[in-house]
Order: sequence, then structure tokens, then C-alpha cells
Amino acid sequence: MTITAKVSEIIDTVHFDSGQQVSAGTPLVTLRGQAQEAALLQAQATFAEADQLYKRQRELAAQQLVASATLDTQRAIRDAAEARVREMQSDIGDRRVRAPFAGVLGIRQVSEGSLVTPTTVIATLDDIERMHVDFQVPEAELASLAKGDKVSATSVAYPGRTFEGDVATIDTRVDPGTRAVTVRADFINADHALRPGMLLDVRMFRPERQALVIPEIAVVQVGRDSFVFRVKPDHVVERVDVVSGARRSGVVEIREGLKAGDRIVVDGTGKLRPGLKVNDTAAPAAAPAPAPATPAASPAAEKATDPAPAGTTRAPTGATAAAAPVGSAG
Repeated sequence: MTITAKVSEIIDTVHFDSGQQVSAGTPLVTLRGQAQEAALLQAQATFAEADQLYKRQRELAAQQLVASATLDTQRAIRDAAEARVREMQSDIGDRRVRAPFAGVLGIRQVSEGSLVTPTTVIATLDDIERMHVDFQVPEAELASLAKGDKVSATSVAYPGRTFEGDVATIDTRVDPGTRAVTVRADFINADHALRPGMLLDVRMFRPERQALVIPEIAVVQVGRDSFVFRVKPDHVVERVDVVSGARRSGVVEIREGLKAGDRIVVDGTGKLRPGLKVNDTAAPAAAPAPAPATPAASPAAEKATDPAPAGTTRAPTGATAAAAPVGSAG
């Protein structure tokens, strides 16, 4: 945050150095306040006199020697004098700028004798023990987001280093322009490597799950319809409407329409029509067992002349947001 003063006044004393680590409540700057201190002494004297007179009249009122209205008037005068004392104490307190929380100060922007106003920056203060990063996640992934999800981040300032964090907050609104929701992740920053304003490449991870995937080029898109050509036991192709899911590394998840072991046509789909017959040049292979998905792994490919079975694979999915701004936890 940016440290500023509440009032316009000349700086009397500066109590900090650039880059200093301070605790909450540490005095940073004292402004001149001789006039306010004199006014405080006057207000305290007025209150003492009013309070003493009130106590005397209260004793007389107990003996019915003073009217109740007179006692009430004196009580009001005493209360007003006390309020004036508190007002002056607050005014003097505004002339002592203190650190609102523990953190590290930035470069000092003022010196003793300079005039400051409420818009003058005295210094910046950041709690960099823990940093937060805000990034965007598509609306389609909203249902899979949860507080506590693991997040990793990298920075061009530290090649080869990965910072680990957790999802702390998910925004309550979706941006109507980008159709994305803002997610805030917290990162422990014990060595102060991360600084406010840095840009990070952020990756979110979700638990692995079993998914049926096929080569992306096997899916034919016509308008809003998606379908594939499945090879029947008599080598005749048929159109099968499918519902696709996540896409990555040239493969697409099929949520509905196919099952493990189905044979599909991967290449040459533009020349096919339902009912056409394809020739097998190799015997159908058995359905592969589930295996961890890696960038090198891909489902069995099928061509119009060489159909092969579709398989299942373990497909972890994630949402990546590039260049997310870093902010301090404070």
C-alpha cells in the first residue's frame, strides 16, 4: 500500500530508512503540531475547570441548594470540554504517521522540512511474506474450481524455478466481457523472491480422472454438431454424434457417443459418407489399458484404410493463465 498523511503539514521528523522492515504501529513520520499541542493544553484546562465546577454543583444539588436545570447545564458544558480534548488529541495523532501493518518499506519519497498533503506519497509498504496472484479462468471450468486447489507459477526472473501456491478465493462474479472468473492464489514468499507487480505464468492442477480420448482430427464439426465415423464389424462406417470435452496435445475427450474399443476413422473423413465400406489392411488391435497421459502419449490412430480401436487414458486437465500480476498479501 501507499503511505500518505491525513493532513497537510510540514514534516518535523522522519523515523525510517528506505527498505526498512517495520512492525505494525511503528512511527514513520511526525508532522509539526505545536499549535495543536497548545490547543490541547487549553482544552484540558477548560475541561478540568468545567469538571470541578460540575462536581461542586452536584454536591449542592444533593442538598437541594442548586436547581436541577443548573446542574444539567454544567454537565453539558463539562461534556463539551471533554469532547474538545478528545478532538485535539485526535488532531495531534493525525500528525504522527504510523505503519498500519508489518512489512517492508519502499524507497523514501520525503525529507524533513518538506510539505506533505494527503496526496503526497511518503513511501510504500508491502507485506511480502505472503503474496497473492490474480488470474482468469474460463467460465467453462468454474464447476471444477475449489478453494485449496494447487497452483504453480513461473517467472522470467527466475528461470527453472517453480513457485507453489493454493487457491485462496474465487470471485463471485463472471466477467461478462471475457466470460472468465477471477481466481486469487496465495504463495508463501519466505525468501522475498516474489515482488508486487511481477508477472507470472500460472498453472492450475486438478485431480486425475479416467477419460476416453481420440485424435482431434477424427472429429468432424458441422455447425454446432460434432460427430465421428465409427467402423462396424462388417467394415461399414456409420455416423456417431459425440459430445466433446477437454482438448490438449492433439487429442480430444469424448464424453458421450463412443465407448472404449470402438473403431473410428481418423484420416480421410471428408470423403466418407455413412454406409460406405472401408477395407482393413491390418487386424483390429485390442483396447489398450489405461495409462498416464504424457505429451508423447496418443490414442491409437485410425485411417479410412486401417481402422483401429479407440482407447482410454488418464487425462489430468488444468487451466493456464499467462502473465498474472502479483500483489502483496497486505
